[in-house]
Amino acid sequence: MQQRMATANNIRQRLQATTNTVVSGQTIRNRLHNFGLRARRPVRGTTLTANHRAARRAWCTQQVRWQRQQWAQVLFTDESRFCLEPADGRIRVWRRRGELFAEGAVLERQRFGGGSVMVWGGISTRLRTPLYHVLGNLTGVRYQNEILQPLVVPALQAIGPRAILQDDNAPPHRSAAVNTFIQQASVNRMLWPANSPDLNPIEHMWDELCRRVQQNHPPPANLGQLLQWLQQEWNGVPRAFIYTLIHSMHQRCVECLAHNRGHTRY
Repeated sequence: MQQRMATANNIRQRLQATTNTVVSGQTIRNRLHNFGLRARRPVRGTTLTANHRAARRAWCTQQVRWQRQQWAQVLFTDESRFCLEPADGRIRVWRRRGELFAEGAVLERQRFGGGSVMVWGGISTRLRTPLYHVLGNLTGVRYQNEILQPLVVPALQAIGPRAILQDDNAPPHRSAAVNTFIQQASVNRMLWPANSPDLNPIEHMWDELCRRVQQNHPPPANLGQLLQWLQQEWNGVPRAFIYTLIHSMHQRCVECLAHNRGHTRY
């Protein structure tokens, strides 16, 4: 079905304009329901242009041939930001009609989520890096001095001589200074298709980290406590969970190719 985000009234108006047929919006909805179509919240995904899709196809066509032993050589890395008060649209409250602002029925929030912390981390089947706290804006120079030199290079050495660094195409990762350091340090870096977080298994590590913090701790009182719990839960994620994420790489490539290089369920 094309134009899935058109409303019933949009379809009604288009039908009337093209065929001069007058029907109600409810009739349109009833017919859609007969075909098993219901209005649901869309899944959010990054914008994929034709160039993005072509790059994803080329990358997945090559990487889909990789075996688990080859993926075991890759250190998957990324940054993520965690808010002191995460916006969880799934929160519900029990109230009667007319109790919109009743005591206990209002979810109180600080402005701008109460602040946030940015962290960087890396995972492989053989190890995980420390969860590093990124203060302020991450520049190329800082990425080199604070992350690549002290964290990434030792991790790659521990993985072995065939170790590969995966990082995305964020500007700090692709700065001239970083590219020079990568060459001088003889780091084997994986080419990465732009706008493809669904192909990076560490994205699910961030989801798991958020769930573990929310399930195992009370709401953090401040950003320092949030960071402490993030680092604690990062180290507590079972290795088997990380294995499962990285072993999903073949299927991620398969689904990307099957979905016309578009969005996958990952």
